[in-house]
Amino acid sequence: MTEEIISKFANAEILLDETAYQKIKNYDDSSNLVDSLINHLAISSQEMMVLTGELVDEYLGKSDANGKKDDLAQSKLISREFDFEILKDASNKSYTNGEIKDLSSYFKNRYHKLKEMLTHKRELTDINSVKEATSLDDVIKIVGMVNDVRYTKNNHKLIELEDETGSATVLIHNENHEVFEQAERIVKDEVVGVVGGRKGSLIMASELINPGVPRVDEKKTNFATVFLSDTHIGSTTFLEDAFDRFIRWINGDYGDERQKEIANNVKYVVVAGDIVDGIGVYPHQDKELIIKDIQQQYEEAARLFGDISNVKIIIAPGNHDACRLAEPQPAIHEDYAKGLYELKNTEFVSNPSLVSLDGMKVLIYHGRSFDDFAMTVKGMSHQQSDLIMKELLEKRHLAPIYGERTPLASEIEDHLVIEDIPDVFHTGHVHINSYKRYKGIHLINSGTFQSQTEFQKIYNIVPTCAQVPVINNGSLKMLDFS
Repeated sequence: MTEEIISKFANAEILLDETAYQKIKNYDDSSNLVDSLINHLAISSQEMMVLTGELVDEYLGKSDANGKKDDLAQSKLISREFDFEILKDASNKSYTNGEIKDLSSYFKNRYHKLKEMLTHKRELTDINSVKEATSLDDVIKIVGMVNDVRYTKNNHKLIELEDETGSATVLIHNENHEVFEQAERIVKDEVVGVVGGRKGSLIMASELINPGVPRVDEKKTNFATVFLSDTHIGSTTFLEDAFDRFIRWINGDYGDERQKEIANNVKYVVVAGDIVDGIGVYPHQDKELIIKDIQQQYEEAARLFGDISNVKIIIAPGNHDACRLAEPQPAIHEDYAKGLYELKNTEFVSNPSLVSLDGMKVLIYHGRSFDDFAMTVKGMSHQQSDLIMKELLEKRHLAPIYGERTPLASEIEDHLVIEDIPDVFHTGHVHINSYKRYKGIHLINSGTFQSQTEFQKIYNIVPTCAQVPVINNGSLKMLDFS
């Protein structure tokens, strides 16, 4: 064992002093301790270093004279095997020349993906083209993209639908309460199915059908996943003390026994964008920055996240990150976030992206389209993002409204169609926590680590700060570090 200890540290370019060697040698589970220390030091230091007895004690959480420590802290040392897989990522699959033909291809791709989902529904077997429907007297079944939504003078709803054969106007009568209520949530550029009959030049709808999501079985897990977003590191309103408490908790050094048990079980941290506050995101932003250089903001993020060991960290961008604004946003580039890339336990994905964490599918989306829904759809607001998330799942699209506040890249393929059903749908952007279980899917908005900004004060937006959602063994727990 003596030679194995020395050999492992030598191969990792870490020198041992005699005190450190004796402490490790006499430790109850010295093999796991060696592996865990090497992993920890590889993350926190990029240069040749000397491991002293004091550093070993510090890592063990001030162990007693026999080199022992409590069972909770000891179990954190066990090296983990991560079953992590990126299932969908647009980082290297995003192509457009900005030409009109690309815009046409983009909408055709969206239409055909969603039409395929709709035509598998029982209510929409044997659909008609829009051109055929305008001359039918029997039951009409069509699938189209919404070109316009408006009201009549009698407060009925008119929806203009189009497919590749033509366009038709669908009337939803306000006395058909269930369908009319559903029509209130219809937005431009979504793809929807209609069942109804012809009335003159109009189609009178009796049913509106979304692509929808089936109920999913509960995913059994024996680990915990932490969900973060909108840390906004670099801002004067970044809550560093609260974030420090979070880091100490995840390392097993903060909280009560129940919270420490959860911390010990954490295997993954998923960050849904706005890891830093960025530069020039809005006018006069520099007055609200404590770090005014984008690379230095990411270096500070690397310093903070670098204190987390033995946990896989998955990072997607948001609209404040060093990335193009148009969605899909590719992963944050190494040129800006070199320090984060040098951490051994980080993975970078696009916004949106779909990942598998030991078989649990997590759809990550920053949530910029929430602005459009909050401003456009009756009954929806930033304060209840779970309602918007439910609607996006039913529409099977993360940002259906084109040309409003959410910038969308008109590419050959629409990467924002929700093709695979997730177990967890994780978002951020609005700085307000929300949670709902919908058809077996966890809908999570993870709030923020940024206190109320001047912009939020103007619009009376009250963020939920430093409240971190964790799925532990399949159940959601909310931990408060404020």
